[in-house]
Amino acid sequence: MPRALCGAVEGKCIVMIAIEDVGTPRGALGALARILAATTLLTLAGCVVPSDGPLTHEVLSAGAGGKSYEIPQTKLVFDVVSVDQRVANSVNTAPRRGLSSTFGFGGGGGTPVIGVGDRLEVTIFEAGPDGLFSTTERKSTTIPVIVQPDGHGQIPYVGSVRFAGMTIDSARATIVDALKAKAVEPDVIVSMAGNASRTVSIQGDVNKSGIVPLGLSGQHLSEVIAMAGGAAKPSYDTYVSLKRGGKTRSVLLQSVIDNPKDDIYVKPDDQIYLTYDPQTFAALGQTQKAGKIPFNAANLSLVEAAALAGGGNVATADPKGYFVFRYEDESVYRAVVGDDRFRDLIARGMMPDREGRYPIVYRLDLGATQSYIVAQNFPVRNKDVVYLARHVATDLAKFLTMINSGSAAAYNIQRTANLL
Repeated sequence: MPRALCGAVEGKCIVMIAIEDVGTPRGALGALARILAATTLLTLAGCVVPSDGPLTHEVLSAGAGGKSYEIPQTKLVFDVVSVDQRVANSVNTAPRRGLSSTFGFGGGGGTPVIGVGDRLEVTIFEAGPDGLFSTTERKSTTIPVIVQPDGHGQIPYVGSVRFAGMTIDSARATIVDALKAKAVEPDVIVSMAGNASRTVSIQGDVNKSGIVPLGLSGQHLSEVIAMAGGAAKPSYDTYVSLKRGGKTRSVLLQSVIDNPKDDIYVKPDDQIYLTYDPQTFAALGQTQKAGKIPFNAANLSLVEAAALAGGGNVATADPKGYFVFRYEDESVYRAVVGDDRFRDLIARGMMPDREGRYPIVYRLDLGATQSYIVAQNFPVRNKDVVYLARHVATDLAKFLTMINSGSAAAYNIQRTANLL
């Protein structure tokens, strides 16, 4: 008669099966059946399992002092907001932080000045045929000048002139004044042949990265990107980062195109970087398709996101539990919950992320007919988590399935043993 004993020693399962005298071949078959039955029961009980690594408690007990170090957990404070038409409109229309909020919109080039490295063409005219810069054949001479690192340039019969910081008009007046006692009724034209001091750098996912010179009237960000050959990837999947001084801000290139306030004027020495980073959202829970899903569009509504995720699992999903997890700009947060509620959340310990955004969860009840209209106006943002909760009845169904499976296994084992 086989006997099976199961025990645990230092967290490991120990199985001992003793086989007594079985006597006849039929008794041997019966003993084998009982051994298999005992092994099956132990496996179902989790006592005999294959191992592909240490158990949870083994990893935890391997730490110093035989346990894991418990770091005090800080509770994350956020609000859960049910989405209606007002909330959807607030999220969709509230102003979001863009380039202009960080750098200002700026203006035209202002009054440009000459800088180090600029190439000038200084043309000097004289009234007489035998002057310093004129002959019987021509009345002028053009002199190329490159502004040196000390800000100066050389003009014959004038000497060293400090051009850096001067406007074109002031440089002209300075040269004319210096030549009045030397040349015959001199006149001067100063033109910019090469602009090396008023430039921006543009790199990344553009068709022609490099240094872009700025015109005298100033350029918008979109114009500078166009001068670099344009973005190499779709604008709705490309981010543009602008670094100026100690500040950096990134926005979707599509927003620069759609929102004139973000198409700011660039300034000399600005650094622009374009990055291809497709917009995606994560679909989790009881959706038919889980994982990271790309927008493949400039904008995406919650209805469209739900469709991209394949809809919900009819057997397990709770249509009243469609959630969108995200970090929201303060201006949008305040528009949704109100100033008083926002201040209360801050007092409770709600904290922003590194970009100054605050955590919030939006809930949509797709069991209500109007929600399908509201969801068309609710935008899904890049990196959102769209979660469809499981229905409460799902847990009961799983429990009943486990009970039925265990009962069926025990019945089959007992029936086999009785036959032998």
